[in-house]
Order: sequence, then structure tokens, then C-alpha cells
Amino acid sequence: MKETLQPVRTGKDAPSRQYEYLILSLQPGEPAPLAYQRLREHAEYGKWELERSRLYFGGSRKYWLRRKVMRVERTLDIY
Repeated sequence: MKETLQPVRTGKDAPSRQYEYLILSLQPGEPAPLAYQRLREHAEYGKWELERSRLYFGGSRKYWLRRKVMRVERTLDIY
């Protein structure tokens, strides 16, 4: 199983993205219950939600998970 986290750029010139994405890829020979367990763990502990799942010809699968990007602003001014 392969997990890929797509980074979110920050800064002035970065586009305003509301979500970050995690892609889980499952090869045809790997057991599906293992993928379901990983999906449950990410959802419960990492606050990820399943956006899309796809079954490809040949038996490989891909799962796209997303979660909101939290933008934190400084509340205290330190001089």
C-alpha cells in the first residue's frame, strides 16, 4: 500500500486551498481489509474524510481522503 500526501503551499503567492489530500493506492494482490483498516484509522485519528474511491481494471484501487486546512492567525503582537 502506498500513501501520498499532497502538500499545501502557504504564503502570499499560494492559492487559497481549503483542503489537503491524502491518496492511498492499493495494488491488486494486497488485501482489501487492510486498506479499509487504514481508511478507518485515518478518519478517526487524523480527521480525514473519504472523498473518492476508484477501482481500476486489473484490480488496483485508489482512495482519496481530504481534510480541511486550518489557517491560524496570530492573536498576540510581540514587540
